[in-house]
Amino acid sequence: MIDPVTSRYANALFSLAMGRGVLDAVSADVERLAREVGAPGVGDFYFDARVSIDARRLKIASVTQSMHELTKNFVNLLFDKRREEVLRNLSAAFHQRALDERGAAEGIVESARALGAGEIASLATAFGAELGKRVTLENKVTDDVLGGVRVIVGSQMIDRSLRGRLDGLKKKLGTAALPSLSEQ
Repeated sequence: MIDPVTSRYANALFSLAMGRGVLDAVSADVERLAREVGAPGVGDFYFDARVSIDARRLKIASVTQSMHELTKNFVNLLFDKRREEVLRNLSAAFHQRALDERGAAEGIVESARALGAGEIASLATAFGAELGKRVTLENKVTDDVLGGVRVIVGSQMIDRSLRGRLDGLKKKLGTAALPSLSEQ
């Protein structure tokens, strides 16, 4: 889950990079930052309050020195504003913004068995039309789905599983009007 602060910073960086025509360079920098702050043991250094801000700045400066000027300035701004936490999920938020820009979305299709590439492509096309986006799906086999599929794209879930259909039928039956005695 991407927090709103990280989303705002990522959107600002994305918009600036796109406006200046340096989106590819900044995207590569963001991925490199993600690898750095996600590295076991190394990444935690940037977020450890016991480490002085100057030591953290010095370490991140060694990483950003070969990056685009916009990325360097962005990282410095994060440290100036004491928002270095944004670096944890910056890559995911930046990627989400890029998908939104293209009218695309990524999701998961849960099923009882592994689906073939053709089945996944067919489901992506169908659900993409329903959502108004170009959807890319990844298959996840789960015991929770007895039959059919459950598709999760962003914060939306489309449940076309057997269990989902049975729950829907149960809900309909629970709210259905019963015939009165006078109708018999």
